[in-house]
Amino acid sequence: MAASHAIFWPLVAQIFLVFLVYALMNRRRLAAVRAGEASVKDFVVPNVEPAASATVARNLINQFELPVLFYVVVLSLYVTGGAGTLAVFIAWGFVISRYAHAYVHVTANKVMLRRNLFLAGVALCMLLWLVLVVHLALMP
Repeated sequence: MAASHAIFWPLVAQIFLVFLVYALMNRRRLAAVRAGEASVKDFVVPNVEPAASATVARNLINQFELPVLFYVVVLSLYVTGGAGTLAVFIAWGFVISRYAHAYVHVTANKVMLRRNLFLAGVALCMLLWLVLVVHLALMP
């Protein structure tokens, strides 16, 4: 497989993470209702939500913040022909950092570890943007 097409596998993996977090949020919300910790009406406007599902809901919001910049840069690299081996490697690093961040967020929720994983993702996303900028600057 050409590196240019390989750039789509980290993108697919990142999207899969979003679906995993959706599924986990649904599972935790249903569990909270079944356990009597919340009622269905509590989720209409979730001002007060059990911590277990609120944490996942917050992580889901995270999946539509920084990853949006990742989606744009991946597609831009592909369209401009800049999705080489280095870009694919960095993209996988970003996705791994996002999976690790999500795991920590929805389990132990250790803020400093979560922060460091988030910052690693930011740095990798910025690096992908730098790869794009260099690629564009060197295009004939």
